[in-house]
Amino acid sequence: MLSEQAFKNVRVLRGIPVKEFMETMGFFSAALALNCSDCHTSGSDWTSYAEDTPLKQTSLRMILMVNAINRANFGGAPAVTCYTCHRGNPRPKAIPSLAVQYSVPPDEDPDEIVPLAAVRVTMTAEQILDRYIQAIGGAAAAARLTSYTAKGTYEGFDSDFEQVPVDLYAKAPDMRATVIRMRAGDSSTTYDGREAWAAGPQDLTPVTLISLVGDSLAGARLDAQLAFPGRIKQILTDWRTGFPPLRIDDRPVDVIEGRTPEGSGVKLYFDRETGFLVRYVRYSRTAVGTVPINVVYSKYGDVPGLGVKIPYTWQVTWTNGRGTYNVTSLQPNVAIDAARFGRPTPPGQARN
Repeated sequence: MLSEQAFKNVRVLRGIPVKEFMETMGFFSAALALNCSDCHTSGSDWTSYAEDTPLKQTSLRMILMVNAINRANFGGAPAVTCYTCHRGNPRPKAIPSLAVQYSVPPDEDPDEIVPLAAVRVTMTAEQILDRYIQAIGGAAAAARLTSYTAKGTYEGFDSDFEQVPVDLYAKAPDMRATVIRMRAGDSSTTYDGREAWAAGPQDLTPVTLISLVGDSLAGARLDAQLAFPGRIKQILTDWRTGFPPLRIDDRPVDVIEGRTPEGSGVKLYFDRETGFLVRYVRYSRTAVGTVPINVVYSKYGDVPGLGVKIPYTWQVTWTNGRGTYNVTSLQPNVAIDAARFGRPTPPGQARN
């Protein structure tokens, strides 16, 4: 489904999938430090978001201006975006700040770190990955994990930071489903090895069922593959090292980058002391620029009876949300009906 089919009064951001349209809205939020209701009217239902407001009118003019700059100077590539000027401020600054100029530069955003030719490489990507496999219990133990179901809690922006139940289903090599039991109805994301969907209650999403395509589909596949850590060396290719020294939460990490089959870069961050994967960052292209999605892993624990460790807590952050999952019980190597990973039924709708 395209943006103009799902929403009313779409005049500029036409011809793009619904998920990309929503990520574009997230890009605006990140660039201007605003939320949905700042630009749209906060009516009683989603249809009110189609109404024109002064900020929405300004945004439309800015999209056309930035597109014209990129066409005239960068061959249409999104070299200049909303974030280029706004940097998290609704009003771009035109006068230099002496306070910023003479203060200590802030730490580099881990998502933005890039390889440097001058960095001395002490471990290859393969060595870092091998150390990770060893840290979680070894290749043989990891291979014994072929499926699992789990229960736990979820809290995030969409749950109003209330802890709500969540069910997780995973089947090797690349099938995964999460079902968050929101008060308004279940919010589900599924990947069946080829296709992916996101469904949720109308109170939380303007479109209750979305087929994921492009970078969103690739992201769902990667999430499903990383649910089985023993295959990490096979799911990405063209590994790169040479990243400068980095600390996250005051702990040193080793950073490597691989590429998806579509050619998108994915950064992986490994704790230098434990060897565990503690973070990964992937990227999704939108109509106005590229947005990051990062996943932070913690609380590695044993999978019962298999001798392999996986993270029991992870936090997903993207430009229009953040949510934390915490597993409290896990059952490995159980039979899971393939239908569990198929197209979900939105709350309030009958299954066909």
